[in-house]
Formats: sequence, structure tokens, C-alpha cells
Amino acid sequence: MKDVKLVLEDGTEFKGKSFGYDKPVSGEIVFNTAMMGYPESLTDPSYAGQLLVMTFPLVGNYGVPPFTIEENGLATFMESDKIYAKAIIVSDYSQQYSHWNACESLADWLKREQVPGVTGIDTRALTKVLRERGVMMGRLEFPGSVGCDTIAANEKAENEAYGDINWVERVSCKDIIRYNEGAGRKVVLVDCGVKQNIIRCLINRGVEVIRVPWNYDYTDMQFDGLFLANGPGDPDRCVDAVEILKRQMAQSRKPICGICMGNQLLGKAAGATIYKLKYGHRSHNQPVREVGTNRCYVTSQNHGYAVDASTLGMDWRELFVNMNDGSNEGIRHQTNPWFSSQFHPEACSGPVDTEFMFDRFIEAL
Repeated sequence: MKDVKLVLEDGTEFKGKSFGYDKPVSGEIVFNTAMMGYPESLTDPSYAGQLLVMTFPLVGNYGVPPFTIEENGLATFMESDKIYAKAIIVSDYSQQYSHWNACESLADWLKREQVPGVTGIDTRALTKVLRERGVMMGRLEFPGSVGCDTIAANEKAENEAYGDINWVERVSCKDIIRYNEGAGRKVVLVDCGVKQNIIRCLINRGVEVIRVPWNYDYTDMQFDGLFLANGPGDPDRCVDAVEILKRQMAQSRKPICGICMGNQLLGKAAGATIYKLKYGHRSHNQPVREVGTNRCYVTSQNHGYAVDASTLGMDWRELFVNMNDGSNEGIRHQTNPWFSSQFHPEACSGPVDTEFMFDRFIEAL
């Protein structure tokens, strides 16, 4: 294992050992407090451009499942076609793994996809820095590696300001993809970086899914409902997606449902503004309450931005709120079947307490 150094934007440094691919990278440093689910997290497109810190101390002990594709074109155990996180940082990497479904180690997978992995970092201290000072840019340095300085300089230039890049454009599909063709009711899925299990939850409910690029104009298409997917980065960069959504809302009452980035895009179309959270919500245990009820749910989340509910248009109301910090967790229109959640009802990984959101959407079609 080679020596590696993590340097934060504020100058704070942490030293560790490399167990993945030895390549300098830079990006936004974020932390996830989940106890498991690193294969799903690493392949979640919402982590594009970010260095993922796992706060659970032991990572890698159950290896990595095979990358198999089902007949419907979806990955069986992953959330996309590759690793999107720029690196993973852990306290203690387990070189030995044991699981009935494992086919390789986390280290072998990272090396094959050329993604760095760092162990031996005091992730508790690192997380305290991010909680107190907010998420920030950082970089991994491999002292003495050939070509290290050139690669590091290029990485730093590309990721100098995470929020200035349209990450959705980078991870969205480029062409229309259809799933479950001929099933009957049609749902247009706006791909901002969609997780595979969102598509699976829809097709399991008997609808045809038409997956379109983030800036595709679907307003003249024939469909029964619109679904806005999750994705990485700042929603303020997705101007085209919001303008198309506004046109759709102006001409039709067809049901609309959004998840994560989809909640923020729907919020912007509803007149709200978006702000960046200090250190985001990335975990499996975020408590939310459905507004107007005492019903509370434990949710899986992965986002760094939120809707300012106080700026919503007069026809809109909050649907869910976060019970830790009071931030918005979903919105709804008062008369039209348009609603969304900031959390991930499809989970994968995480609790499935809120998968009923898909049922509500299907019932509205």
C-alpha cells in the first residue's frame, strides 16, 4: 500500500494508505454515515465529482457482488454502469471479505475501474471538520508517483469549484432508452443521473418507462406521467430542464413525481429558490415527517442542496420536512397531482419505508 495524503481546501491534511487505484484526484469531500451499501453508493451517479468518506469504520468486509445485467437492461446489484464517485475514503479497509454474493474484493474493483481508495484516515476527525466548517474541495496526493504533479494539476483545475460544473449533463443518458415496452401506461423519466432501482420500482408497477436526457423536450410526446430523477450537483445549473418542466406544467395536469434532484427541479419550477446545505444529508437514517400528520419515516438520502420552502409559489405546500434540521424533504401542488420527495423512496441501499411514493404516483396516472 502506497502512502497517500488527503489535503482539504482549508489546508487540513490527513495521511493514509492506498488500497485502490493510485491516481491523484480532487473533488468535493462529502461523508456518508450509512453502515453498509458501498457498492450502491459508489455507483450512484449523484456522487459524481465527489470524494466519498464512509464514517462507518469497517468497509470492504463483504466484498463486491458481480456486475450482472438483467433482461430488462438494469444492473442487478449496482445503481449504474460504473463507479461515479471519484474516490472512497475509509478508516479501516478489510482485506479479507466474506459474503455469499461476493465475486471480488473492493480493492480489486476499484483498481479495475481506476478509482482511488484510501484507508487509515481518521474519518471521525475528518467528518468533524466537514460538519463544523462545511463540505469543501479536497485532493488526494501520491508523493513520488510518476506523473503525479501533472495529473493533480489537471484534476485541481477541473474541480476548482464543484458548484460551477453541470454534473447532471455529464451523467445523464444521451439518447432515449425504453424499458418494459408495450406495458400500457407510459412514464417519461427525466434522467438527471437516475439510479437503477428507481427504474426497477416503476417497471415493477407495470408501466412503460421512457428514459430521456436531462434537457430533452418531452412536451409534445404521448405519455401518462412524468418522473424527475435524482442527480448530482447544483440544480441551478439545470436551466433547460426547469424551463421544459414549466412548459409541461403550463399545458397539462398530467401527474409529476420527483426524487432528490427531481424535488429541487420541481421546486424551481414552482418558483422556489435552492440553497446549499452546510454538509448535506447522506445516510440511511434521516427522519422525515409528512406535513399535516404525525407519520414519521426513516429514509435514505444523498443530497447537498435543498429547496427553500418559504419561497414556494402560493399554490404549493411542503409535503415532508426533515426532523433533524427542519429542511424541506418534499413538496406538493394543492390541486394538481404534482409531488416529490427529497429522500430516496427506492433506497438501495437503505430502508424501504417510503416506497409507497411510487404507488401514489402510479395511482395518479
